[in-house]
Amino acid sequence: MSPIAAAAIVMLLLLFLNVPVFASVLGGCIAYFFANPDAGITGVLAIQRVISGMQSTTMLAIPFFVAAGALMNYCGITERMLNFCKVLTGRMYGGLGQVNIVLSTLMGGMSGSSLADAAMEAKLLVPDMEKAGYSKGYASAITAASSMITPLIPPGIAAIIYGSITGTSIGKLFVAGIVPAIILCVTMMTIVSKYSRKKGIPRLREEKIESKELWKAFKPAVLPLLLPVIIIGSIRLGICTPTEAGAVAIFYALFLGIVYREIRLENMFVCVKETAVTTASIMLIVGAATCFSWILTWENVPQNMTKVLISLCHNKYIFLFAVNIFLLIVGMFIEATAAQIVLAPMLVPVAIAFGIDPVHFGMVFIFNMAIGSLTPPMGNLMFVTCGVTKCSTEEFIKECRVFYVMLFGMLLLMSYVPLLSTWLPNLIYGV
Repeated sequence: MSPIAAAAIVMLLLLFLNVPVFASVLGGCIAYFFANPDAGITGVLAIQRVISGMQSTTMLAIPFFVAAGALMNYCGITERMLNFCKVLTGRMYGGLGQVNIVLSTLMGGMSGSSLADAAMEAKLLVPDMEKAGYSKGYASAITAASSMITPLIPPGIAAIIYGSITGTSIGKLFVAGIVPAIILCVTMMTIVSKYSRKKGIPRLREEKIESKELWKAFKPAVLPLLLPVIIIGSIRLGICTPTEAGAVAIFYALFLGIVYREIRLENMFVCVKETAVTTASIMLIVGAATCFSWILTWENVPQNMTKVLISLCHNKYIFLFAVNIFLLIVGMFIEATAAQIVLAPMLVPVAIAFGIDPVHFGMVFIFNMAIGSLTPPMGNLMFVTCGVTKCSTEEFIKECRVFYVMLFGMLLLMSYVPLLSTWLPNLIYGV
């Protein structure tokens, strides 16, 4: 057995045994060194690769945006956004289901993480959705599926990691997800509206919304809604880098906490703790996956894979179809961040060789990984949502079927209509 095959088998075996992702990937790296003692690679070099993977300046954006999202949650932002969403969708069929989807779309630019978004909304909305007539399974499915919008809305953590390891413009990746996110939001709202009419779930209100009431709800939410605009605008105008934009987001969140008089010293300690824990979990995976990615490069796997794919796929359309199938299967078993760091450096050069825009391919890659986190048997997003709502995975999967079909349809649309991902970045940044 070749050393790289031994490494892959050990890593997959540890993942199936529910060993933490970073430990599973490191286990694969260690297996490679034991299986290949004469390659001239020492354990010291492996440790250096792990550390260097976590020392990228661009990666500093991750703790910054994680901290900004945590501060937003403790500064009264979520409550104000929730009230605005209730007024905005009050007369739509679906009631709190519609609120759930719109809140995911608007809050995605603040949390930056689909897991954080799903956990927050599962606690906040699912109990009331059940009282309104939704089954626990369907309410959980809406919550998890709507959090698929979060990785597409700037500033998504997945876009930061993808951009930093492939050299793709993070600013363009931030902008590229906006149009697909809006399409996803509208499609989900249509599905929930039809379900609600069928089940007789009432609207939140019957009377028409007056402009004064809408403005009253919008006014407290306008400052939080400006955060993605500030981030994208500052990067586009060259005022700051994506990493520096993360620091700007923290100061802006603190500013909102002071304006709303919601910030408390005890909350600050909780925010720091959440930021440290979340960042540590992400960076451990980043470091381990960077080492494994380097091993793949040492073994010429990316180069060989490029040759094989170019020989098998005669055009970019077949290549995109094959990549989608491959990434969906990978996403079912491997944590998104680890898969992204290992696979993106291998696949992006092939995509460019086929003439695919790297920003377009980045959005397809990120969305594939997001869908993988929702699908059994090892979807993190599925387990997080069901863990909070106490819903069985069998009921969740059953109620989530319509959303699976919708998400796969959206993936094909994003893959074969690149304009969805490239139009807005080209408009803002130029072709």
